[in-house]
Amino acid sequence: MNAYLHCMSHTPLVGHVDPAREVLVEVDAMISDTRERIARFDPELIVLFGPDHYNGFFYDVMPAFCIGMAADAIGDFDTAAGPLDVPRTLAEACAKAVLDAGIDTAVSYRMQVDHAFAQPLELLLGGLQRCPVIPVFINSVAVPLPGFKRARLLGEAIGQWAASLNKRVLFLASGGLSHQPPVPELANVNARMADRLMGSGRQLPAEERQARQQRVIQAAKHFVEDPHSLHPLNPAWDQQFLDTLEQGRLNDLDGLSNDALSVLAGKSTHEVKTWVAAFGALSVFGPYQSAGRYYRPIPEWIAGFGALSAQPLPHTL
Repeated sequence: MNAYLHCMSHTPLVGHVDPAREVLVEVDAMISDTRERIARFDPELIVLFGPDHYNGFFYDVMPAFCIGMAADAIGDFDTAAGPLDVPRTLAEACAKAVLDAGIDTAVSYRMQVDHAFAQPLELLLGGLQRCPVIPVFINSVAVPLPGFKRARLLGEAIGQWAASLNKRVLFLASGGLSHQPPVPELANVNARMADRLMGSGRQLPAEERQARQQRVIQAAKHFVEDPHSLHPLNPAWDQQFLDTLEQGRLNDLDGLSNDALSVLAGKSTHEVKTWVAAFGALSVFGPYQSAGRYYRPIPEWIAGFGALSAQPLPHTL
């Protein structure tokens, strides 16, 4: 029985709006090091916590949490497309265990995921089907949102189940840290966009998807020129958050409200709840030690870009 964890920011802007070469080299080195450590761990199962950006989950039915029994990546922003290798029987058992633990989660036998799930599998594992993976969606943009406490409890429930498997389980989290790209909000859009957010956006025409992606690219370019054009990055909060995870003080985040987090670090910073869920899962295995901490604010990617790995201390569960 064993566990390993890695949390990492994602960005669809790689290759579209890139920082200076030395920053790219630095990020590539971090990813390469992480990939090697994951390869040494040799996971038998991945539990991947990720958000969505109105590509797979919409307001026709917007769950706080959803566990995928099967999943396909749409390939937005030139990320990998196609089916994930989801072990259906294990995913069903995971969902049952979570519900039995008192955490309400939806399930999906046709989960559609975007770069938030595809990018970490592509960068850290080499593809969508290199290892069996259970995708766990955490709503991070569509209000009303789950809070930190519920995300932590979700992770703990999944960790309890994973600890019973006698498998090497890798917990991955994708998203965060401080950032606020131009994601539409239901309360502030026209009727056509509201219809997209309510479900018609599942199958966007190619030209409309391209236009949507171009808006994000242009917003990133503008943000580099004018840091006040979007919600500013908050490196101080990002570093404090990483400290909290490293020190195992997950409960400290329970009292931080969604509104307060949005003001502190941007409305898309709620993606860090995937990190809290992953650390909640790892905490079940006992005290842990962290490694591979990385952080840099990268305005070209509209992101406080970070990464953090952890594993249980020896002689724990």
